[in-house]
Amino acid sequence: MAVFVSPQCLGMIILGVVLIQTIAVSVSFMYFNQVLSTMKESFSRSSVSCLMNSNPPSGPEDTAAEGKKSDPCWQVTQQLHSHIEKAMADRLEKEMSKTIKNGLTAVLPVLGPAMRGVPLPKVAAHVTGVASSMENSASEGSRSSGSSKGYLGERIRSWEGQRGLSFLQNMELKGGELLVPRAGLYYIYAQTYFRLPSTGETEADGKGDVGVVRMEEGAQLVQYVYKKMSSYTVPILLMKSSRSVCWPRGQEPGLFSLHQAGTAFLQPADRLFITVSNASTMDGRASYFGAFLVG
Repeated sequence: MAVFVSPQCLGMIILGVVLIQTIAVSVSFMYFNQVLSTMKESFSRSSVSCLMNSNPPSGPEDTAAEGKKSDPCWQVTQQLHSHIEKAMADRLEKEMSKTIKNGLTAVLPVLGPAMRGVPLPKVAAHVTGVASSMENSASEGSRSSGSSKGYLGERIRSWEGQRGLSFLQNMELKGGELLVPRAGLYYIYAQTYFRLPSTGETEADGKGDVGVVRMEEGAQLVQYVYKKMSSYTVPILLMKSSRSVCWPRGQEPGLFSLHQAGTAFLQPADRLFITVSNASTMDGRASYFGAFLVG
């Protein structure tokens, strides 16, 4: 005898089956999700415990090194150590690159134009002294102290602008003066080097009244940086550096240097020059000055 099932009953049966399957899938998902969360939490606690209880590698003398490689805690710490070393190496490399770049920028004024890869300022000059600087300055000092011309000290006229470390970038060197080609803010620097001759006496010697007086008086080393304008007859003092030294005793000469730097706003056709005291003792081969446009 055939059993007739109405469409309503068949629909209810299908709906019940789908509902049971949905509940089963939901329960299974919740169960596996709880298991995964428990495993994750357990792994995290285990990793932290490994980091807190583990000791750093003791080197090739550790007899249990081979056995540690199979230990999960050892693997976790090794991965962390590798990550830290890599991060520190990358940062060190960046810092070294930055330091080298800053170092090249700092010595930019004394680099020649032949140094490729290091851009020079659009307007710049670095001139170095020559051996004849002392002779020229001494002869000029014997003629005039410079005060009658509106400046102090003795002018240094002998500078080298083409050879060695010296260069001229859109600037001219005439008669020991740097000619400014365009208006702007310039960074100006100078160094003069002095070699004071020895008196030929030691501290225990008392021979020679002249030498004793000379040592007692000492020497005043002064360096001036002047600007000369076409619209003003008297040069303008931009910078001054000085120091008091004693005449050296014994057989070795006394070596001293003066260095100064600063910024100044210059106009076209302005000229820069250097004067010093005791020019006869200046060593031109170790002296230099220069300027470059910064803005």
